[in-house]
Amino acid sequence: MAPRAYVDVHILQTVPPANLNRDDQGNPKEAYFGGVRRSRVSSQAWKRATRLHFAERIPKEDLATRTKRVSAKLAERIAVQADLAGEPAARLAGALLAPLKLSAGKKEGDTAYLFFYGRRQLDAVAALVRDRAAELAALDDAALAKEVEQLAVQEQLRTAHPMDVALFGRMVADIPALNVDAATQVAHALSTHATELEFDYYTAVDDENTQEETGAGMIGTIGFNSATLYRYATVSLHQLLDNLADEGAAVSAAVEFVTSFARSIPTGYGNSFAHRTLPSLVAVTVRTDQPVNLVSAFEEPVTVPVSTGSAPGIAAASARRLADEHVTATRVWGNAPAFTRLCHTFQSGAGDTAERLEAAFGEAVAFDRLLDSLRTHLTTAVQKVAP
Repeated sequence: MAPRAYVDVHILQTVPPANLNRDDQGNPKEAYFGGVRRSRVSSQAWKRATRLHFAERIPKEDLATRTKRVSAKLAERIAVQADLAGEPAARLAGALLAPLKLSAGKKEGDTAYLFFYGRRQLDAVAALVRDRAAELAALDDAALAKEVEQLAVQEQLRTAHPMDVALFGRMVADIPALNVDAATQVAHALSTHATELEFDYYTAVDDENTQEETGAGMIGTIGFNSATLYRYATVSLHQLLDNLADEGAAVSAAVEFVTSFARSIPTGYGNSFAHRTLPSLVAVTVRTDQPVNLVSAFEEPVTVPVSTGSAPGIAAASARRLADEHVTATRVWGNAPAFTRLCHTFQSGAGDTAERLEAAFGEAVAFDRLLDSLRTHLTTAVQKVAP
């Protein structure tokens, strides 16, 4: 069995009044932890934000998409590649996907669930019929089905995975052979302190009201809270290497994940709250034993005494807690990380926050230097991980 390596990402990020990720009532998601109510942002919400951040920096064709309309998307590719009209292209797309036996959705042509595939993978499926498209389109249904059975449709979807499928995995209940084990685990973000749900009561005035008309044209409420969030994710480098079968691609995918996970944020009610912030702390460790989530640092909620002096804020107090938890976990359980790097915004001399962080995680560096150091370390590590 190949050696293991896990890239753990620990982030503290303060968010002003916001509703990043709403529940079924439209209010910010919450959770009880340590006996108090905390602000929560689901792992699914931040994984999607991370995927959307990929798309800002990486060519779309090198990434995946997730949709029920895979048949229609395949038909579009066949139409372009083979210069085939819409209806014959749709018929060929349906025939190519039929052997996969994907469960049909309520709408004609849709699958019953979202299918996560690489855009280049679907291009490869379309290429299977590119040179024979007109010939195949002229066959009757039985003859077409027989011809398609000989094509390696499933093989195109099982290989050459894009980075985001390799990172986040794919689950296809109907076809276990198409499943991809996720190389990434993302925790639900939790506030390091207790939070309370608040409501913004708002009104909108009709711009065309006359002076005689009074009252609002619209009245509503939005739930919100504000929080310093602890965010955690881990990337299994050995699983990523298995999914991509390429050492350089595995290293790049891990670094791209750290970049986008740190810089992304869910956009719920973004126009109403303009809540986009950057983390105050990013700590990255590479472990060879197991991933370690340090959320237990905040099982006792962080509190800051009311004071007119220079009492530390929630973010600084949370950073010290995180540093202490990392030191304690390493001392008690052993297995010190093979690599640690730290990026933070706390100033030296303003309390001992910066000093305690750097004692725990090493010298603080700018985020781009953190990424460069991580890439260098993983390039060496992946050679040991590779079978």
